[in-house]
Amino acid sequence: MPGHGIAGVSLAGFSEITGWPDREPDVPTGAYSDFITFPHFVTALISALIYRKKTGKGQYIELSQLETSLQFLAPPIMDYMINGRIMTRTGNRSTYEAPHGIYRCQGDDRWCAIAVGTDEEWRNFCNAIDNPEWTRNPKFATLRARKENEDELNERVEEWTVSFTPEEVMSRLQEAHVAAGVVSRGEDVVADPQLNHRGTYWVLEHQEIGPNIYQAPPYRFSKTPAIITMPTACMGQHNEYVLKEILGMSDDEVADLLIAGALE
Repeated sequence: MPGHGIAGVSLAGFSEITGWPDREPDVPTGAYSDFITFPHFVTALISALIYRKKTGKGQYIELSQLETSLQFLAPPIMDYMINGRIMTRTGNRSTYEAPHGIYRCQGDDRWCAIAVGTDEEWRNFCNAIDNPEWTRNPKFATLRARKENEDELNERVEEWTVSFTPEEVMSRLQEAHVAAGVVSRGEDVVADPQLNHRGTYWVLEHQEIGPNIYQAPPYRFSKTPAIITMPTACMGQHNEYVLKEILGMSDDEVADLLIAGALE
């Protein structure tokens, strides 16, 4: 069957484990199984090219989007095969980390993601928030204990985060070697100092909408840096150039296409 990402994530089982435990299954943002298929295809393509170089013969590549997706579900599949446990929806929580979630911060609808896994990270987290009395309670001393008291743990963590902006929370925890990241909005991403330092955004003049942001390729070549010189074209804007200059069609041939309604 032809593969479609939104259907693929459900067939592979992603939808069953995405979302909140008291709600219906959800799909990951975007056609996730589409995105994770391409790296496997590139690997297969390179392998086939190597084979052709060695033998002079080509190959037919058949790649299953469903089978590719299952590679990213190895832990829950193994857990079911060995322990008989079926993974379900847990929201933002993690089996192996606590606290692990998105926590409200100072400001209007501002949030920060925090993930604490090892005992060392937990100690670092406690030090970063100045070791309030509740962090010394035995029910938060181990990962198992924190998981058993996770509702209260999340409330305690958010009591601290709401006093700071998400940027302050992120910086303070990262300095303590605790994983944390701002839940960025569109304006946050555009203003991000690291992205701007890397020259991620280019502002070009679009003929219909005026100044508009365009994103540079995420990779950088040392010898051939990317240069964005042209904004997105409007519908049919370059028809004449492509047909005449590139394809070498005559005026009469282009006129025939216009009459036939083939050009917009």
